[in-house]
Amino acid sequence: MLYFLQQVLNGLHAGALYALLAFGYVLTNGVLKRTNLAHGPVFAFAGQVLVLLAVYGWNVLWLTLPATVALGIVAAFAYAALTGVVLSRSVFLPLASRSPNAIVVATLGVALVLMELARLAAETRDFWLPPMLARTVTFLAADGFAVTLTVIQLANCALAVAVIGLAAAILSTSRLGRYWRAVSDDPAAAAMCGIDVIAVFHAAVIGGALLAALAGVMAALYYGNISFGTGLVYGLKVLFVTAVGGYRDPLRAALGAACFGIAESLWAGYFPLEWRDAWMFAFLVALLLLSRSGETAAGRIDVTRS
Repeated sequence: MLYFLQQVLNGLHAGALYALLAFGYVLTNGVLKRTNLAHGPVFAFAGQVLVLLAVYGWNVLWLTLPATVALGIVAAFAYAALTGVVLSRSVFLPLASRSPNAIVVATLGVALVLMELARLAAETRDFWLPPMLARTVTFLAADGFAVTLTVIQLANCALAVAVIGLAAAILSTSRLGRYWRAVSDDPAAAAMCGIDVIAVFHAAVIGGALLAALAGVMAALYYGNISFGTGLVYGLKVLFVTAVGGYRDPLRAALGAACFGIAESLWAGYFPLEWRDAWMFAFLVALLLLSRSGETAAGRIDVTRS
């Protein structure tokens, strides 16, 4: 039972990253209604910007470790916001009314550009952050086995819960949230009611990019680095999770993604690790085929295209 509890706690941290990504993805997809393959790369790009700027601050500017990490975090959010602006104005808005395949191809191109920018900035080298807040906190212990989490895992989970709770409250109670729901349901009707649909569109895309950046910062601080391969896999998993749950409720998508993170951790604890991604993707595909919410999401895309 203690081993099971340890896997669940490990899954909470992975689930926090998935939840942030899922909330941001649904926030963007609600107004875009197209498959966005750049969400995972933005997550990885923010993490790599943090690492690169932290290394620069340490080696060139001779900053202390807290100062150079803070510099990297600020730069990560700044570049993510800039990426969100470029995506919203130069990619999503011009292509939103075209074939869904146009967005898929364009966001794949954006992912390649972000990957090459990070590779060139790092001169094709891998840089790593030192372990941070790695002190363990013991919850239970018996028979020589302790159930623990590190301080950074607890901090990441608490931050993810706070941010998702705040974002959900804003969407539920604020004027911006009502505007987002109106534009998601029917942008033409929202425009007739006096809502600035374009402004809401830009805000949703940039907000989704910032949530992806927060997840990337958390992952980079915990793992020490993050690759674009990891970002692409995370993005694809979140895409399937949100497709299963539908694109109308970001909080529901975040909760589903958190449960997926726990399930993934349980698989890693009891079954061969090398088969984890294959079986988890198969599980998501099966859920997508069997769930009525997946059919509803597909129907919305077809209606928009027609």
